[in-house]
Amino acid sequence: MPELAGIHHVKLPVTDLPRSLPWYEKVFGFRTTIEFADADGVVRGVGGEVAGLGDTMVTFRENPEAAKGCEGFDPVSFAVQGLADIEAWAAHLDTLDIPHSPVIEASIGWLLVFNDPDGLALHLYSWDAHGKDHSGIPGYGRPVAT
Repeated sequence: MPELAGIHHVKLPVTDLPRSLPWYEKVFGFRTTIEFADADGVVRGVGGEVAGLGDTMVTFRENPEAAKGCEGFDPVSFAVQGLADIEAWAAHLDTLDIPHSPVIEASIGWLLVFNDPDGLALHLYSWDAHGKDHSGIPGYGRPVAT
């Protein structure tokens, strides 16, 4: 099998690009590096950088139907190192008056959940594990023998 070289970009649907871009800029420090204009000349998609994601680009595309269909869904979990980072993100969201979950002891690490302006569920998940076995709880992950 040929080898993959990472994730090139993550594309998130939005209903209103001019509304969503400032939100992602203030929450994640998103910086636009490329824009996509439709045949009518209107920019309905952008791509750019978020600190900490390396070469993986985040892109947004106006697609109201897809955005509505993704409401409440969590297509991507952004990684942070540990519990202190999750707590720092909770404090950051508090300063922006963005509602979020409490810090959650998830299947492996710690998790923080909040929504973008279209109701897309965004997850911040820690690489550091908490070491607790939650595999008996419905909805939590459990190891699979390989």
